[in-house]
Amino acid sequence: MADIFKYLLLSVLTENCYTEYFEKYNFLDVPCFTSTLSKGLGIGIIAGSILVKVPQILKILKNKSGEGINVYGVYLELFAITANFAYSYVMGFPFSAWGEGTFLAIQTAVIAALVLHYGGSTGSATVFLAIYVGLVSVLVSKLTPVDVLWSMQAVNVPIIVIAKSIQVITNYRNGSTGQLSAVTLLLLFGGSIARIFTSLVETGDFIIILTYCVSTVANGAIVAQLFWYWNADNVKKTNKKKKK
Repeated sequence: MADIFKYLLLSVLTENCYTEYFEKYNFLDVPCFTSTLSKGLGIGIIAGSILVKVPQILKILKNKSGEGINVYGVYLELFAITANFAYSYVMGFPFSAWGEGTFLAIQTAVIAALVLHYGGSTGSATVFLAIYVGLVSVLVSKLTPVDVLWSMQAVNVPIIVIAKSIQVITNYRNGSTGQLSAVTLLLLFGGSIARIFTSLVETGDFIIILTYCVSTVANGAIVAQLFWYWNADNVKKTNKKKKK
């Protein structure tokens, strides 16, 4: 039982921190506290990412519509997520520092396919998924040079800005956030904030830290629109009923 307990703790603690906490009883060690907090946040983010975009997917399925979701913005977001986890995987960073990228990529790809499907392009949705799976396989197979992956990660910064800007503009033109899920948006915003801290502690990679900083600001802009247009759809529905 003791060995199992230690094994579970070592999924969050380093060997050194385990010694400090449970052998030396030094619970005030600052480096260990920072490291443990980062690991815990990372694992929490990964756990949350498994379902973070499910509310968005369910909302699209329920309404059988991708209205208000700009598919080009989704494509760019998917590129950014894929570049991030492929680069981190090949660089050998801890899974706790990037693991959510895997689940976010799967869910984002599904969202893109659903938007295409409900937009009347089921064939395009199928081809898109097939091509995406093939590209990811090449990126993580270590056949792709690290320099190329680094360049993809570096390009993430402007891509995130462009992707989120496309969605912001779409929301502005529609006067609402359409089928965007409030739960998903808020979780993504909170996750990107937490990732700034975990990236500082676990990777120290400047380009990844910068990417999450930009992502936080961009996600924050859409969250702000979410609250700004909160009752827009209800008002539109009410006006339609009055006209009838």
